[in-house]
Amino acid sequence: MKDILDPIPAEKASDQEGFANRKLIRPSLTRTDHNNNHSHNHLPAERRDRPPAPGKKTGAPTEQTNAENFYYQKQMQTKTPMVVVLRDGEEVHGYIEWYDKSCIKLNRTGAPNLMIYKPAIKYMFKEGENGRR
Repeated sequence: MKDILDPIPAEKASDQEGFANRKLIRPSLTRTDHNNNHSHNHLPAERRDRPPAPGKKTGAPTEQTNAENFYYQKQMQTKTPMVVVLRDGEEVHGYIEWYDKSCIKLNRTGAPNLMIYKPAIKYMFKEGENGRR
């Protein structure tokens, strides 16, 4: 039994204590790569999932600016009379009741209401603008 439990020599015991008391050094993770070929997967998961700091650009511009949504909301709230010009040149007059990702609903007076697919719209403007009536 005595052969199995050999005591640790005094030199090794002091080395182990010294090792346990060493300061942990962490490298700085702020690194600027001048090559655009590298992906950002070399960052730890907690850095990848964190949103970018305020004021820093994230690279490519966002695809959705919400400008279209804001415009539709404004015209719906005020029930602005609109002219919608279709791809075939036909003009329809009315106000926008609602919209979604692919179409708008145009309410008209004296005519049936229309649901118009956005790809069929050439352009639209507020009635009375652009020198037209």
